[in-house]
Amino acid sequence: MIDRSEFRRTDPEWLAEAWGRARVFAVHGGRVSAMSDTPSGLPGGGLASADAAARLFLGVDGEGTPYFAVMSEVPDMTLLREVLLDPPSDLFVELALAAVALANWHESHLFHPRTGHPTRPVHAGWVQQTEAGDLTWPRTNPAVLVLIHDGVTGDNGRILLSRNVARPGNVRSVTAGFVSPGESLEGTVARESFEELGVVVSDIRYVASEGWPFADELMVGFTALADPDQPLVLDPAEIAEAEWRTRAELRSSDVLLPARISISRMMIDNWLAGKLP
Repeated sequence: MIDRSEFRRTDPEWLAEAWGRARVFAVHGGRVSAMSDTPSGLPGGGLASADAAARLFLGVDGEGTPYFAVMSEVPDMTLLREVLLDPPSDLFVELALAAVALANWHESHLFHPRTGHPTRPVHAGWVQQTEAGDLTWPRTNPAVLVLIHDGVTGDNGRILLSRNVARPGNVRSVTAGFVSPGESLEGTVARESFEELGVVVSDIRYVASEGWPFADELMVGFTALADPDQPLVLDPAEIAEAEWRTRAELRSSDVLLPARISISRMMIDNWLAGKLP
């Protein structure tokens, strides 16, 4: 895990010194470059003297090496989604998720939300500031993922999987939805389960969370129990199809599940292995 060293973000002298010995990669439009051992070694070169406002300080590792990302387009960049399928290291995943989230925020929020005045990155990329000194910070949109099952152990235990209308016909996943203002995470789990699938859930349990920068999301995973005898009532604007499947049926089926990098796939795999109740 990276030490984010937040107190360094407001120390321009330290940041300037650290930049000269940093490991660096570039981010732009949801894409990332390979990691360089020095700023001058970035693909395409010429970014060793990149404007400090374009540098995102991400933290230091256990050996004291600083890491930066540069908001710039360079040759041979790869979509982060593709990198996550075969990541070079867990450290790079942690760094890239943070960097892409920050870069997306800067690219899509160019003006102060209250005053409308233009902003520029400060505090090593973690804050935006207007000429008048008004500050804004990145926002994160919480969303839930809920694996709905019947609580039965063994091969006859059942899981409720569905296909979003935007997904291809053979893809199945767990239920998901954004948290509404003033709503608890558990409240979102219950509401989304009922709104999208028509089922009433109980015994809601937290599993894990992950940052997901593509929509500035924090994905929070839960399990919940439901009775498979409840009739499914699908929201046609969200869900194309849904069905209960036993562990045995899911193992032998040819349905496509979410990528292994995702919490939804981790929960499904753990449920199949009997590691979730």
